[in-house]
Amino acid sequence: MRVLAINDISCIGKCSLSVSLPIISACGVTCDVLPTALLSTHTGGFEGYTFCELTGEIPKILVHWKTLGEKFEFIYSGYLGSVEQIALVSQIKKDFLKDNGKLIVDPVMGDDGTLYAGFTQTFVEKMRELCCEADYILPNLTEACALAGVPYPHFSREAFEKLAEICPHPIVTGIHEGNGELVSFLNGNGELKNYSSEHVEGFFCGAGDVFASAFVGALARGVEETQAITLAAEFVGAAVARSAKEVPDKRYGLSFEKELFSFLQKLEKHAAFH
Repeated sequence: MRVLAINDISCIGKCSLSVSLPIISACGVTCDVLPTALLSTHTGGFEGYTFCELTGEIPKILVHWKTLGEKFEFIYSGYLGSVEQIALVSQIKKDFLKDNGKLIVDPVMGDDGTLYAGFTQTFVEKMRELCCEADYILPNLTEACALAGVPYPHFSREAFEKLAEICPHPIVTGIHEGNGELVSFLNGNGELKNYSSEHVEGFFCGAGDVFASAFVGALARGVEETQAITLAAEFVGAAVARSAKEVPDKRYGLSFEKELFSFLQKLEKHAAFH
């Protein structure tokens, strides 16, 4: 079983490929990578970071892969820095995803009700088109509102139905309700379901990447969708709770490593492929 993770490399500040590669690999599947950009740190709170966009390199990588006949059971895309990269992911699906393979899109565009710097409404529209090709999408609340065309943070059942018209399996993270934090999704019967965990105050960089990576890794091991969501959400919740106590500077990401063994033990109980 092989997963292709398409995302940036942030050298410091555990997120993106530096999270996806260890977590998906630990799930017991091969994780190949396609970097979209190279940064000295991630952009969530660090200043003076370097940024090198890799759009020009990606086509050359793909040409080589074609000569090798590479194919993947799962393709998972995260940060895409331009509409050109969105188009490349669409083409990668056509050329490299196996028959009956799955495309999982984390439509990285913004947080706290605001799009990231440099992202425009045109980018949102192109990302929406890519999401229409996906089997699963994993937006946070900001991105879900942008895709559904509803005001942030008012995300209702009707907004979920708009997302389901884009992709049949939307999974929305970062919804706050009372003292809890929800991961909301539509199950196979079209019923709106929530996984709730205790809300921990603060901004934890890379939490969405940890969730997405654990979810993709679980799917690749044949775990049923709802159970994969539960396992990933429990893993993130434990990592956030630990990080709140142990990580003084939250810019450096979640302390997920110490919760990985527990996640993998649970994964083995539900995995269809051993």
